[in-house]
Amino acid sequence: MTRAVIYARFSTEMQQESSIEDQVSLCRAHARRDGHDVVAVYSDRARSGGSMFGRDGLMDMMEAAKAGRFDVLVVESLDRLSRDMEDLAGLYKRLGFMGIDISAVHEGVANTVTIGLRGLVGQLYREDNAKKIRRGMSGVVRGGRHAGGRAYGYRAVAGAPGELEIDEAEAAIVRRIFAEYAAGRVPREIAGDLNREGIAPPRGRQWNASTINGNARRGSGIVFNELYVGRIVWNKVRMVRHPDTGRKISRPNPKDQWESAAAPHLRIVDDETWAKVHELKSGRGGEHVKRGRRGSYLLSGLLKCGCCGSGLSIHDYDKTGKARVRCSAVRESGACSNRRILYLRDVEAAVLDGMRAQLRDPRLIEIYVRKYNEERRRLASGRAQRRMKMEVRLGEIAREIDRLVTAIAKGEMPGAVAGPMTAKLDAEKQELEEQLGGMEAAPKVVSIHPATIDQYLATVDRLAETLTDHATAKEDRGPLIADMRSLIHTVTVHPDGPKGPFDVEVKGKLAALMEAPVFPQARHSGFAVVAEEGLEPPTRGL
Repeated sequence: MTRAVIYARFSTEMQQESSIEDQVSLCRAHARRDGHDVVAVYSDRARSGGSMFGRDGLMDMMEAAKAGRFDVLVVESLDRLSRDMEDLAGLYKRLGFMGIDISAVHEGVANTVTIGLRGLVGQLYREDNAKKIRRGMSGVVRGGRHAGGRAYGYRAVAGAPGELEIDEAEAAIVRRIFAEYAAGRVPREIAGDLNREGIAPPRGRQWNASTINGNARRGSGIVFNELYVGRIVWNKVRMVRHPDTGRKISRPNPKDQWESAAAPHLRIVDDETWAKVHELKSGRGGEHVKRGRRGSYLLSGLLKCGCCGSGLSIHDYDKTGKARVRCSAVRESGACSNRRILYLRDVEAAVLDGMRAQLRDPRLIEIYVRKYNEERRRLASGRAQRRMKMEVRLGEIAREIDRLVTAIAKGEMPGAVAGPMTAKLDAEKQELEEQLGGMEAAPKVVSIHPATIDQYLATVDRLAETLTDHATAKEDRGPLIADMRSLIHTVTVHPDGPKGPFDVEVKGKLAALMEAPVFPQARHSGFAVVAEEGLEPPTRGL
């Protein structure tokens, strides 16, 4: 019989879990009629068909297809695979290349015409639904109800969707923030006090200056939330899905597209205080704009605080224009104990000097590959044992079924007795085959091609050459930054007291050469390399 797998999906958490079981049952019946043997079932629950990202079941199914574990994919309908024209066509193209047919219960075996039509219809349906939802939310706002998520200072009214009421405990914090801002205190000082007093923030673990300051273009943050003066404002931002990552990204809408409605019963802050805060906010924003935007630095976005894990950001510039960095958590909320301020060039020098010596050391590459393969084999051994036990049991079941069939043929056992026994064994056999079909294949031993090693070392050489001119490079440091980011994942700075030396822990991207998720790490103290076991790869995440 032709080997087949089933894929099922439902879109939202509001749908019934039984939707998956209903789809699978329908697909099994369809597969039996077509003479297919179902060897595995893959599913995604509460996952949108608008993107393939985040759909583990679909990804597992495609991996099984690459491994040649089935010949036919059975789905209830093609829109279970995707409601995106590009994604559905891509799945059809890739499965077709591997010689795998797509058989839909309601559409039959897929071809170019049905894929094109169902992809178009699915995408139009999805986009039309989005428009209807937005239209409905607009009506909610016009009716004086709240269409957004949870707003700090309010709670939902039970049994009345969209209705809010003031949470007096949180409203007192909102009034305090506005009063202190109007009195001239800066947001990071206000956030620091709230953190020290253990007051829970709107979201996350702590208050930050950005929680209060927000963003004027997006209308976000405590000081820009017009709900506090009795106005519901909606449609400040729109969500778009990134085509390469599948992540939804918010983008601000022009203010002429914002919709608002009066809600005087939700007022927390008086007009005078609101106006005073925004007058101060406007003045501070003007000063910030005058500073302008500086270009990216060598380690921009890579620096982490060794005490709390937050990023390091530019604190200020000395009289000669040299940048100094400190923990952003200190700057934003005062929540970190690391008050150390360091010259960015000193951190860069510690990283670069250490890398020039360490990255060319062939022992790092050899140690990493060896340790990575050992861990892969260790994790795979358990799966191999389970696979062997399943295969042994399958052999036993096949022999038991043969014995029962022979006994019935010889008249040694009545069919009424042997039938249920055979059905039970067949069900166990089918379950084991599905489990085997869904198991990962034994991992291959990882090795690095000599040409890849040459490419890696050439990158290090280019980095060393660029370093020669690094001290005088002020504007165009593009080649240095590009080479650095191809080798480094994060740089964690560990201070030794308020005035002592500091350690720099570098995590790089050597794993990218092998498509692996981890990398050997080295630690540097000041400008010298400190040997430690961190040169061996961590095993977490394998």
